[in-house]
Amino acid sequence: MPWNEPGNNQRDPWSGGPRGGGGGGGQRPPDLEEMMRKLSQQLSGIFGGGGSGGSDGGGGMGRHSKAVASLAVIIAVVVWLASGFYIVSEGDRGIVFRFGAFQKESMPGPHWHLPYPIERVEIENVDNIRTLQNRALMLTADENIIDVDIAVQYRVKDLRDFKFNVRNPDATVQQAMESAIRERVGKHNLDYILGEGRGEIALSARETLQQALDSYGPPGSQGAGIIITATSMQQAQPPEPVQESFADAIRAREDEARFRNEAEAYANGLIPRARGQAARVFEEAEAYRDQVIARAEGDAARFTQLLAEYQVAPSVTRDRLYLEMVEAVFQGSNKVLLDIGSSHNLTLLPLDQLLKGTTPGTAPADAPQPLDTTRGVFSPSVPGGTVNRLGTTRPDPRAREVR
Repeated sequence: MPWNEPGNNQRDPWSGGPRGGGGGGGQRPPDLEEMMRKLSQQLSGIFGGGGSGGSDGGGGMGRHSKAVASLAVIIAVVVWLASGFYIVSEGDRGIVFRFGAFQKESMPGPHWHLPYPIERVEIENVDNIRTLQNRALMLTADENIIDVDIAVQYRVKDLRDFKFNVRNPDATVQQAMESAIRERVGKHNLDYILGEGRGEIALSARETLQQALDSYGPPGSQGAGIIITATSMQQAQPPEPVQESFADAIRAREDEARFRNEAEAYANGLIPRARGQAARVFEEAEAYRDQVIARAEGDAARFTQLLAEYQVAPSVTRDRLYLEMVEAVFQGSNKVLLDIGSSHNLTLLPLDQLLKGTTPGTAPADAPQPLDTTRGVFSPSVPGGTVNRLGTTRPDPRAREVR
């Protein structure tokens, strides 16, 4: 019957005495084994269809329940232990924490650790290149403001230092990079930064950034556990309100460089050409000098020879010189010879027709005819300066050709 029904002396199933505080030889503490036995019997009665069976049937059900419970516990323990297996991929590293403290670092491959909550594992990629970008306004050495867009790439060098020495690695790298760039920008003028100085500034900022990151952490460690692989100043330009003016200045600077290059190219082409012309003029001058000297020497030799002839026959030599000079003067010109010694006839000379359209050595088509052909004759010039005299009774003995 149930323990709380009338007539049961108020006995509970966990004690041998009554529930009340009086009577008997005092209250004893409950027996743990007895309590477990009774609990097992009750559970056996629940799963076995009640407690109507004998003592042998109750013992069999108890053993079955214990086996099921033990199997469940074993399965739970196996699953719990199996949760400690993990695999670290190539390029990754694992850190094992025991109760929150660093225990060891795991290399690529399969591993096992004590399951949670005793130990836990964090896996981090150490070969991946991480990129951070930042854009900020900075002050140059000549007190100008410049808009700078910077980028930094880094990877993990030491995973333990990376995890424990800095709280937020990305924010740390970004702030340190901005500080390094500000330091370098503040030491140079705006024109240098906008021109050829961007690469040099990014390179020097990389060295400064690496030194700053290596200084984070306790002595003997590798700082933040980060190695900087590349830094770049992707963009450097004036603030937006003054960009147009700076663009004009840059274009003017480029035009200056282009004009300078064109002038240098023109000078490089003009100077050799001028030197060649100078050499040619110098050679022509030397040739002219040699020609003048040779002509003067020839004239001097001719004069010496003529002097000897003149000393032998002065009159003949003088007449010969006169004729040669007259020949040289009248060579290539029209000549009209008139003999007016014994005639009073009027001779018409159309000088305008004689001088128009005539060439040396040719007679004009409308040569003038004198009124008295025995007194005057027109004679055109002939090659060699030959002069013909007509209308006289005898030829000139000094004429070289008589027609």
